Amino acid sequence: MRYGFTTGSCAAAAAKAAAYMLLTGREKHKITIETPGGIPYTAEILDIRREERMVRCAVEKDGGDDPDVTTGTRIYAEVSFPAIQEEGQGILIEGGAGVGTVTRPGLDQPVGAAAINHVPREMIRKEVSEVCALCDHAGGLRIVIAVPEGERLAEKTFNPRLGIVGGISILGTSGIVEPMSSRALLDAVYVELRQKREEGQNVLAVSPGNYGQEFLKRTYGYDLNRSVKCSNFIGDTIDMAVELGFTRMLLIGHIGKLIKLSGGILNTHSKEGDCRMELLAAAALRGARRQGKTAGLQTEVLGQILDCTVTEEAVHILRENGLLEAAMADVLERALFYLNRRAGGRMQIECILYSNESGELAKSKGAGALIKEC
Repeated sequence: MRYGFTTGSCAAAAAKAAAYMLLTGREKHKITIETPGGIPYTAEILDIRREERMVRCAVEKDGGDDPDVTTGTRIYAEVSFPAIQEEGQGILIEGGAGVGTVTRPGLDQPVGAAAINHVPREMIRKEVSEVCALCDHAGGLRIVIAVPEGERLAEKTFNPRLGIVGGISILGTSGIVEPMSSRALLDAVYVELRQKREEGQNVLAVSPGNYGQEFLKRTYGYDLNRSVKCSNFIGDTIDMAVELGFTRMLLIGHIGKLIKLSGGILNTHSKEGDCRMELLAAAALRGARRQGKTAGLQTEVLGQILDCTVTEEAVHILRENGLLEAAMADVLERALFYLNRRAGGRMQIECILYSNESGELAKSKGAGALIKEC
């Protein structure tokens, strides 16, 4: 699997190349930087524009074997002399077109700043400072990072939800993109959680994805911007929420994902485990026994459920046989056990299960009150 490099690494490489060309007067078509992860990055320098007091160039983002929406995008750096040159003036880093602006607290940069995170800023400053030292330049430099496609790309990222407007963020902690890594998504969830905590929230609404958020909006009129998408990382999200000091959490999800919680599977990705029909069949069996159903009926219904390929089909079978309510109550009870065990008594967790066809399937006792409080 091939590593890629972050937008932060691209910005640092472009800035270093532009600074070199500005201070030496010589054109540069390749540049090497050292990433915080310890892997050197040699970047091809594109779209060079040179003037007497300014140089602008670009590096194309390569996501390696874990591409994202920014892969193939050109990250530009424009390096220029300040209007007044003074010794020890330092390096000023700004965001240009297509780089977002922070509008809400709790993010890596303060409100009003360009969404260039602190590690990329440190990388840019380090690489450009090396060029300044090489060229014996003691005055200041102004660096503007821009992404011409950034505003369009930002619509496909978490930025609008985080209150970052006008473009993408320049990111990266190690400078490299690890193939098939889930770290970036977990980091994004953590940022969103931290932001909501710093805004004063101690009650949290969480859903694995867009459908859960839409269900919240449609059924309860809940503001989608106040909920957090956790993808498959339900257990990790609980850990992060506890760490940040949230006291209560409401989890809303489709039965197709949350059925796995009833078996103690708190990462719902299929590669971590897929026993949806087995868990639904077990819940149906327990529900049937509670209702005094016959063994023959149990066997027939269980076989039908185990033959299903999607949970919506299994829900339909449960409803036809009068087992839906009892089975969903069993699923919810067991899911809550594992969710609250993960929280370790440090956070109250409530849960709502739904299906696209049947709507709300089960709701824990405190879920309604928690929605109002959220």
